[in-house]
Amino acid sequence: MNSFSHLFQLLEQTRFKPHIDTLQVRLEFAETQFDHGEKINWQSILQSLPEISPNDYRLDRDIISIDTESDISDEQQVKLEANLRQLHPWRKGPYQIFNIFINSEWRSDYKWNRLIPQIKPLKGKRVLDVGTGNGYHCWRARGEGADLVLGIEPQRLCTVQFQAVKMYLSDEPVFVVPLAMQEFPEACKTFDTVFSMGVFYHTRSPIDHLIQLRLALIPGGELILETLVVEGNHETVLIPENRYAKMRNVWFIPSVLMLETMLKRAGFSDIHLVNLNQTTTDEQRSTDWMTFESLTDFLSPNDPQKTVEGHPAPLRAIFIAKAPE
Repeated sequence: MNSFSHLFQLLEQTRFKPHIDTLQVRLEFAETQFDHGEKINWQSILQSLPEISPNDYRLDRDIISIDTESDISDEQQVKLEANLRQLHPWRKGPYQIFNIFINSEWRSDYKWNRLIPQIKPLKGKRVLDVGTGNGYHCWRARGEGADLVLGIEPQRLCTVQFQAVKMYLSDEPVFVVPLAMQEFPEACKTFDTVFSMGVFYHTRSPIDHLIQLRLALIPGGELILETLVVEGNHETVLIPENRYAKMRNVWFIPSVLMLETMLKRAGFSDIHLVNLNQTTTDEQRSTDWMTFESLTDFLSPNDPQKTVEGHPAPLRAIFIAKAPE
């Protein structure tokens, strides 16, 4: 469903070059294992997206937008919206694809606007976004002037959504590969900046995850880690017995102080907490592009400071840390 020849060409010019064959083999293996029941339908959707030539697009604003000066026929409009809606649910965004506004579950721009003033400039940099979803933050990194942006995302619906957007931005050096971080070539030491946002608490081995992130960075490179945290001291951690906010795959939610210690143990330095924010129903909510349950349904109806299971409501931290020189 995807060709990565352009990506491989760009990686040939970086420290990643010795790892290209490994990446290619793992992508080919992922494709052979891709047997999702919606595979044929998703291929059909991508193939039937109307051919519209964009003349303008903005990747540096809250809403990622693609526009054209030529008139879009009613038939193209209907077809485009119908195809994009078949890729429901859209978790990350928002996007404006020609005349279609995709009002995603998450206002991903809120998170971006919290972190972007705090990090090193991305202009001219190589960026890795781990667990990128449909690539919203990849596009925003390119909007900040990054030379190469690579997202890693194992959820195939998300990668198909990315491909639908990429169809109209085909020349941009922004890519998403259908892999988990543990499948990505290890110790490539290629990227100036690595993002891991909303991934840490889904990992079964959190310190291993941090080490993998460090080894993807060039010496002195910057990690931006965004994750759920709980209040407490350096020994506090929440390990849900079953679910957290109705999510099954939440394994480990540390306190801020514990996470600082973990980052140090994983080899990072210059560790800074740059934002602490409680998620609101303005930032995460159901929409007509994500009609399933969302944050309102995950919180206790009697106490919005608690999840339905009785855990502390989602509190999210953003850390910045440096890989050793």
